[in-house]
Amino acid sequence: MAFVLLLGGARSGKSALAQQVAARTGRPVTVVATAEAGDDEMAARIERHREARPAAWATVEEPLDLLGAVAGAPAGVFLLVDCLTLWVANLPDAIAAAAERVAATLAGRGAGAVVVSNEVGLGVVPAYPLARAYRDVLGSVNAAFAERADRTALLVAGRVHELGPASAFVAGLRWGGAD
Repeated sequence: MAFVLLLGGARSGKSALAQQVAARTGRPVTVVATAEAGDDEMAARIERHREARPAAWATVEEPLDLLGAVAGAPAGVFLLVDCLTLWVANLPDAIAAAAERVAATLAGRGAGAVVVSNEVGLGVVPAYPLARAYRDVLGSVNAAFAERADRTALLVAGRVHELGPASAFVAGLRWGGAD
């Protein structure tokens, strides 16, 4: 079963597509949610996500120990991780090594997984050092997960654009003359 990474901007349809992917597996599903309700608006967002999921799906709320939540999931359960963006914000220290371990664990699961993350590096360079550092770290985390994922897609305005590995792109380049 595949490990899928879904990237995109806010309200691009990542979570809805992740739910469709999970539902199609026919397996029991556990959602690993990384969000914390720090204010009323975030609490309302979390509640909308809960209400959109089938009642039979289990939910593990884990804002910090994503590896523990993934590794502790039963073997036959499909995982839906939503989302890396908040996990990175919650755990900024030593995130690169943690991301590698989580991605490797997900890739090794036989039951499959779908992971949601925002792509925040497509806009203007942020004006503040903290925002630039966050953007850079999240970009590295997304790249680590994409490296391990069987399939990666970018969602833009509800449309899916499948992404292939850079090595395949480079290998497919042909210049006039000898190869």
